[in-house]
Amino acid sequence: MTKEQLNQKEQHYAGTREEAEEIVLAAKDNIYLTMHKIAEKHNKFGTYFLVDLTYSYNVPRDIMEGEADRGLEDEGPAHEGVKVTTNGDGTYQVDPNQTTIDDFEETPEEAEDGSVPF
Repeated sequence: MTKEQLNQKEQHYAGTREEAEEIVLAAKDNIYLTMHKIAEKHNKFGTYFLVDLTYSYNVPRDIMEGEADRGLEDEGPAHEGVKVTTNGDGTYQVDPNQTTIDDFEETPEEAEDGSVPF
């Protein structure tokens, strides 16, 4: 089981509004930033600013689809006795000149002995 980081929340302290805006501006360089908030707070020592940043990296659906795609690319479809070629766009192709199921008909002697062919 792989571990993937999905979300990250950060909270920063800034003494002035300008410092808080600089923190947000630096965070905007990250493409995964989904939310930022500057909150003005007061206490007995004065005014300060809290900067909340939220990053979202992936959603579980994206991760699962990515793992499924990797599995198909590595293995390809498994068909016993049939040659299957993989096209570059994710589709598969079967050679039409291969033997068909009609070429392998059962004879009555094989069916009468009671054995099951599969």
